[in-house]
Amino acid sequence: EMAHLLPPRPRHPLGCHNPRVPDRTAMDGIFFVLRTGSQWGALSATGICSKAHRRFTEWVEARVFHEFWRRGLLAYDGVAGIDWEWLSADGAMTKAPLGGEKTGPNPTDRGKLGTKRSVVPDARGLPLGFAVAGANVPDFKLLEATLDAIPVPRPQAHLDQALNLCLDKGYDYDGPRQIAYDYNLT
Repeated sequence: EMAHLLPPRPRHPLGCHNPRVPDRTAMDGIFFVLRTGSQWGALSATGICSKAHRRFTEWVEARVFHEFWRRGLLAYDGVAGIDWEWLSADGAMTKAPLGGEKTGPNPTDRGKLGTKRSVVPDARGLPLGFAVAGANVPDFKLLEATLDAIPVPRPQAHLDQALNLCLDKGYDYDGPRQIAYDYNLT
């Protein structure tokens, strides 16, 4: 449950305020945008929650979603077990016409703004870590940030042995090899 992960309500600077939209309603709006790709501004037309973006920003800063994801991975590990033996990493580009701090010119789309998502899943395809940057950032430059983003520690049994990391030709450089070595990955 996410409710106990939410930070306490911030104090209004003037000491008064309109009633705050319930957290559940704000979360419904956030999930609607994430699920559909809708714009935040379009939420007011849906009647779900026009203030969801403000709450989303507040909760991102409080690392609510990171902690929810971390706990989800731990729960999954307890039920099915994260398969640490074979990891892989790769990146994918998407359009970002409205820009943002993690965008850059997309080299495959006439320089229009885009983002690069780098993901490292376990052997079953469970996403363990991810990083986001501008579309013009090469995949191999996101490898360390992607591995650092894994919010759960590897079990002790796997810390002592090198694990396998599958990468494509875009990572065939000395830098990624050194990163793999530093993380005890082959």
